[in-house]
Amino acid sequence: MATSRKSNFNDFLPLMAEKLGGDGLIGELCKGFQLLMDKDKRVITFESLKKNSALLGLQDLSDDDLKSMLKEGDFDGDGALNQMEFCVLMFRLSPELMEQSQFLLDEALNQDSEFSF
Repeated sequence: MATSRKSNFNDFLPLMAEKLGGDGLIGELCKGFQLLMDKDKRVITFESLKKNSALLGLQDLSDDDLKSMLKEGDFDGDGALNQMEFCVLMFRLSPELMEQSQFLLDEALNQDSEFSF
């Protein structure tokens, strides 16, 4: 069941990006971070993720699923997610959004090389 919830969430990121634009999407991700973070530590810990995950419809995820999410996004190895790590993780969990971003980057680079001549 956890997999289907994850897929449903991923399916909405590209739609959110299209409707809100880049700045709007980042703003919404920041709001999601605020909902999940430990208010005292200002990061997402396992405890805060478990406590607040129902706010985002993730209450059916197991402890192992939650720990895996934290581990996957924890680039600095402190056992928690800061806001940047959370946003990067959300993008990484949405393959369609990553493909769209790569296409836009390639297109911009191609246009830039055309103007260089």
